[in-house]
Amino acid sequence: MGFAWRNFFSAALTGILLCHGCSSAQKVPKFDFMRNAAEAPAVSHYDYIIVGGGTAGCPLAATLSENYKVLMLERGGSPFGNSNITNLSAFGAALADLSESSPSQRFVSEDGVINARARVLGGGSCLNAGFYSRASLDYVREAGWDAKLVNESYEWVERVVAFEPRMGKWQSAVRGGLVDVGVVPDNGFTYDHLYGTKVGGTIFDRHGHRHTAADLLTYANPPNLTLFLYATAHTILFQTKGRKRPRAHGVVFEDSKGIKHRAYLRNGPESEVIISAGCLGSPQLLMLSGLGPAQHLKAHNITVLLDQPMVGQRVSDNPMNAVFVPSPVSVEVSLIEVVGITHNGTYIEAASGESFAGGPSSRDFGMFSPKIGQLSTVPPKQRTPEAIAEAWELMNKLDEAAFRGGFILEKIMGPLSSGHLELRTRDPNDNPSVTFNYFKDPTDLHRCVAGINIIRRIIESKSFARFRYQNVSMATLLNMTASAPINLLPKHDNLSRSTEQYCRDTVMTIWHYHGGCQTGSVVDSDYKVLGVDSLRVVDGSTFHDSPGTNPQATVMMLGRYMGVRILRERFERSTEKIT
Repeated sequence: MGFAWRNFFSAALTGILLCHGCSSAQKVPKFDFMRNAAEAPAVSHYDYIIVGGGTAGCPLAATLSENYKVLMLERGGSPFGNSNITNLSAFGAALADLSESSPSQRFVSEDGVINARARVLGGGSCLNAGFYSRASLDYVREAGWDAKLVNESYEWVERVVAFEPRMGKWQSAVRGGLVDVGVVPDNGFTYDHLYGTKVGGTIFDRHGHRHTAADLLTYANPPNLTLFLYATAHTILFQTKGRKRPRAHGVVFEDSKGIKHRAYLRNGPESEVIISAGCLGSPQLLMLSGLGPAQHLKAHNITVLLDQPMVGQRVSDNPMNAVFVPSPVSVEVSLIEVVGITHNGTYIEAASGESFAGGPSSRDFGMFSPKIGQLSTVPPKQRTPEAIAEAWELMNKLDEAAFRGGFILEKIMGPLSSGHLELRTRDPNDNPSVTFNYFKDPTDLHRCVAGINIIRRIIESKSFARFRYQNVSMATLLNMTASAPINLLPKHDNLSRSTEQYCRDTVMTIWHYHGGCQTGSVVDSDYKVLGVDSLRVVDGSTFHDSPGTNPQATVMMLGRYMGVRILRERFERSTEKIT
């Protein structure tokens, strides 16, 4: 397979998950409480300080602002009015943007897998493929959550951001294929996590507009909320004098001009700092603030406030492996809409695109542009205009049929494998070093093999027949997909002979990483950081497993859920004092 074909499939593997047709401009909400951090006072005081305006932070801030003064710090900018976020046809540009102001901050794990973390109000809900699905009832029970409040919190989220997708012929064929091969029953459209095949929700409305966690700020009480954009938290401030345990009482943050500001909690034990900076950001900020493995902190000349060896540990990423299926007929552009929830530990999903970038006639190839995916494995300094021009020229020679088809992919439940996160520097803007240890636990590898075998059967099913070339074997599809530079791992020849090796060589992220501040080891069941007072972590870094087929619904739910819990508990304590 030639250079252009290899790089085409690399672009497709990333791009098809992120594009969903054109859409008109979306109305930009006017939030008077949203300001640039450069306008922040040198010192300010609040009842709650939330670090991170992401998928959990936004619903949490909106809820707490009902009764209390809340400050939310977001290191990125606003998603509103940014066509690379709201208009899905341009979405690949957000991942391709490697500038400091990009809503997406690229990182490569020590495993050699290319990944990204959000740097924008709304967090990962601004950058993902939009699938919306609740966690299972078993997950809710094992987390120790109040099932009634969980359901109410999901519904609160869904009134603003969740929709039923419009099913096209290609997604319907995948759905039929799943049922054909025994992933049953067919549960139809539902947000619920049910074994079998289902159509899930989406955060894209019928006009193709993305609705993110930032939209949940419409629930906020504006006079009580202050939101600073481009505000990077550097450290949590603690009171230690005369105390048995350190107490969080403020945050130091920096604006885009490099000026430091201090925000403090108002007097009283009820006020709290809440970190909602995500799987990478939350453990990173704890360590920068002196909470973490003592030897590691000392190696970075960080004063140890509390030796907490589990900060940054048990970080996991659900491995994803895909098979590209070229189609002899045109297919609709679709996001992940259908999922097969199997009993063997895998989720089967799919995405497609009709002439993904509008075919070779498109001057820039849209999401298949060499600027986005095709040179993604080439270091930025080597991504020269000449290299991009050469890749574009090779793309221009491809037949339009090369841009037609879709992906069927499998994601591992759990996973059981985990790794760790460490600081590289003391700069909070730098990505930490992350190791996920994909397939370290052999059960994850066995699940991947089972998932690829289901994909094989779907492709060969009667329901999917019209969307595959009958003379192209599964072995050819596997080798064709594996030849793309989808990660930085060394490749083996003829991977169709070993499904296990195919899983190892073609592993990718589906951006569902979690852990690093897990309940029971870093935070308690109320998400309070162990060993200190007035500090919580509320986000996906507290998860032991990724909830359901996509975590974003549950992360948004958790923000609302914990906001309500905190308000209720504070009200109950104040009532007890009065009586």
